[in-house]
Amino acid sequence: MDNNRTICSECGQEVNKGEMCIIDDKPVCLACMYGDVKPFEIFPIGKVTTDLQHHEIDGFAAGSKKVSRIDLLPSQKRFMYKLEEEPFLLIVYYLHKVNSVRSVFNRRLDGKRVGVFAARTPYRLSKIAVSDVKLLKIKGHTLYVEGLDAIAGSPVLDIKLGLRHGDRSDR
Repeated sequence: MDNNRTICSECGQEVNKGEMCIIDDKPVCLACMYGDVKPFEIFPIGKVTTDLQHHEIDGFAAGSKKVSRIDLLPSQKRFMYKLEEEPFLLIVYYLHKVNSVRSVFNRRLDGKRVGVFAARTPYRLSKIAVSDVKLLKIKGHTLYVEGLDAIAGSPVLDIKLGLRHGDRSDR
């Protein structure tokens, strides 16, 4: 077996390392994970600029007052009409530094033992995350937000109206 191939821990087949994921420290081939479902392309619309680094994410407190920048591609300016009027945004981003997945672990929030779907862990298969943030200001095609738990360089996939949209008490 060459260095670019490995054995799937579930089906025992030899696969290219690019056609597998690491779950609970074991290689699992994409066929075992997804069957015949094919991936699709998503293009980023910008990236996160922050001083929050990958090794610090476990210590990031939900509701943090940390300010981050979302640098949108200049082509996205046309989609920002009246965005400055919205106090809360939902940022959808890609977990670009995650290399492995844990199926069960102790949740950071309260220590409860849960599966990945019952937590906000970055160690998930889809590598997609969301963060409800407070919009502080916009300069050009750059958004300044509070409470984003994305690390530096995270690709931003979408921006939506925040989950706290109706909450006017935090303006």
